[in-house]
Amino acid sequence: MKEQLMVSGREISNLYPHVDVWGFGIPLYLFIGGLAAGILLFATYYFIKGKADEMPVTVKVSTIIPPIIIAIGLAFLVGDLHHKAYFWQLMMHFRLESPMSWGAWVLTVVFVISIFWPLSYMDDLIVFFEQNNKKWLAKQFKKVQKLINKLPVIPWFIKFTQRNRKPIAYVTFFLSIVLGIYTGILLSAMNARPLWNSSLLGPLFLVSGVSTGAAAIMWMSNNEAEKKLFSRIDIGLIIIELTFILLLFLGFVWGPEAQVRSAEMFLGGEFTAVFWGIFVGMGLFLPAILELFELKGYHIPIAIPAFLILLGGLIFRVIMVDAGQISTYLY
Repeated sequence: MKEQLMVSGREISNLYPHVDVWGFGIPLYLFIGGLAAGILLFATYYFIKGKADEMPVTVKVSTIIPPIIIAIGLAFLVGDLHHKAYFWQLMMHFRLESPMSWGAWVLTVVFVISIFWPLSYMDDLIVFFEQNNKKWLAKQFKKVQKLINKLPVIPWFIKFTQRNRKPIAYVTFFLSIVLGIYTGILLSAMNARPLWNSSLLGPLFLVSGVSTGAAAIMWMSNNEAEKKLFSRIDIGLIIIELTFILLLFLGFVWGPEAQVRSAEMFLGGEFTAVFWGIFVGMGLFLPAILELFELKGYHIPIAIPAFLILLGGLIFRVIMVDAGQISTYLY
């Protein structure tokens, strides 16, 4: 007979089973929010810098993505709600102390802006696609343009956006930062989970989201100068992201027992291989090395590091959501 000492009922898995409240939809929602924030941040920044014509993919073409993916993210968010029919009530109230309320409102405003920003460049997008041998895409955009012109109110909003691009760009740039930070604060506000109880999650998720935005833009771009610019930007963002990760785990290791236990899941525990091997290794280090080789003149298909960064960003959020739900102050 083997005697085993139980210092807490929490150690008896059959007595206190772990229950996943959040499934894949939430990390996907967080990933989409960060990606949209990153793309819009770069688009508005370079518009403000007066480089709309010099960097058409960044300022115009890439902005087609955010409204599509935000709509998908909102669908997943609504799908995760228990009372789905009442999701609209989130927009009827605003609570300063609620991260979810902030997120719902910011995401809604960003979503609306993200729709009209590319629509305000519809003529430029059609010309761009025609010049880059994507005539089928230009044809589809012409159909959309004709349809929109027949609708009430929408053409007025498009013209309003065209007339007020600069102030809208400033607002969107700020809201993109807020949205990127929110994707981390949504977790860090939940103090009951020690893995999420860190003020570094907001900046970390922001940098990660901006990095995925840079990856998406350089993947879409057909301009070598633009690709190299975003490769350099992304390398810098990866360095910052790695620094935040290091600081995050140092804070856990030097923190209270519950956070030490949380860190142990990544330092020899069940998430060690997937976090350090797949996310950090393949999602950060490898793309950074490939981008460095590309900048040095070696021919590296830009799609490879871009895809790895995007995949790594999604995996990071899946890990943080799953591991965070396992972490607890009760042992």
